[in-house]
Amino acid sequence: MTPPEKSPTAVCSPDGAVLLDRLHAILTRYVVLPTVEAVDGVVLWIAATHAQAAWAHAPRLVIRAPEKRCGKSRLLDIVEGCSHQPLITVNASPAAVYRASGSDSPPTLLVDEADTIFTGDGANEDLRGLLNAGHQRNRPAIRWDHTARKLEQIPTFAMAALAGIGAMPDTIEDRAVVIRMRRRTGSEKVAPYRVRRDGPPLKALAADLAAWAGANLAVLEAAEPDMPLEDRAADTWEPLMAIADLAGGHWPARARRAAEVLNAERDGNTITSDRVRLLADCRTAFGKADAIPTNILLERLNRDPEAPWAESGPGGLTPIKLAALLRHYEISSTTIRFAPPIGQAKGYARCDFIDPWRRYCPAPEPSTDPEPYQPYQPYHSSSEAVRVNDVVRLKPYQDARDLTTKHTNRTDPTTPDDLTGTA
Repeated sequence: MTPPEKSPTAVCSPDGAVLLDRLHAILTRYVVLPTVEAVDGVVLWIAATHAQAAWAHAPRLVIRAPEKRCGKSRLLDIVEGCSHQPLITVNASPAAVYRASGSDSPPTLLVDEADTIFTGDGANEDLRGLLNAGHQRNRPAIRWDHTARKLEQIPTFAMAALAGIGAMPDTIEDRAVVIRMRRRTGSEKVAPYRVRRDGPPLKALAADLAAWAGANLAVLEAAEPDMPLEDRAADTWEPLMAIADLAGGHWPARARRAAEVLNAERDGNTITSDRVRLLADCRTAFGKADAIPTNILLERLNRDPEAPWAESGPGGLTPIKLAALLRHYEISSTTIRFAPPIGQAKGYARCDFIDPWRRYCPAPEPSTDPEPYQPYQPYHSSSEAVRVNDVVRLKPYQDARDLTTKHTNRTDPTTPDDLTGTA
């Protein structure tokens, strides 16, 4: 009978928690990071670079700042000094990155001034695609080798850090530990960093981290840490959690706290795409209506001064542009019979938006204010059930007896001022 396979056991020397504490002390000596969770996130990311062979995913580290002189380049200097085989550049072609990543022991790619690489629509899409693909193992780039006349598969898997002013492309930040730097105040002091003087101690620490992680690669590869996150965020943070659990001490709890805080901060500051923004704005325009004419929907979207729709063209957002944007969510207009004075018109039904709203838009806070009667509700013939929206609401201080005659003789609902002339 074959004995059961034993789980790998951790090598206790050198002490992982002590190494992470040393790295933490070095970071806070030379750089002021925005939060304690940001420090812990960088510490764990640097340590994880020394065990790339164990990971199924290679998390990115995004170091961004709103302005110059916020410490992002200095932080990248420390990351370079402590990471596994750092390869730093201020610009790189996709071909060069392919060749650098295509090895059994890929370097840690460090890109400074990354904001200049991704400036402009469609800028460096090949490099962005490479960085996205390299987040997961076994996602090679395929190129045709003219010399050998055959397909060539180039590995893309490698850990990478990018520093720059402003946000990185959202597909990169979605795969990253995002650190938002800020300029130091006069009371926040750091030690000056000089490569000749301070570089060797960082290299010595990097060697200790490599020895510790290398001795425990089997343990790290088999690790299945408990994750406070889900989906891609869990993929990104799993290597960092495995490092923290292996180190032990206070690091497992600190790692999970850092993951929750930094991930929530990233999600809260993510730039919403135009299509998702349109979904949310359509929900506001709908109110409580079951359907809305296309022209009224466009009027409400285009008159919002804080929305981008009025600048979509000379006349703002048009029916064709609206249909093209909503088509991604399988939403299309149809002919709907509305109550007078609108009648039959092209419009959008609320039911088509329900699922996209639930999936792509944060739920709005429930409103306690009553919704006024809306004359653009879908019209129902006398043979159909009477809608609740036909209930007449009293104005402040108005006696209900004053409405008896008026409501009995009324044929058309009152049209609000903001809809006059739109139908």
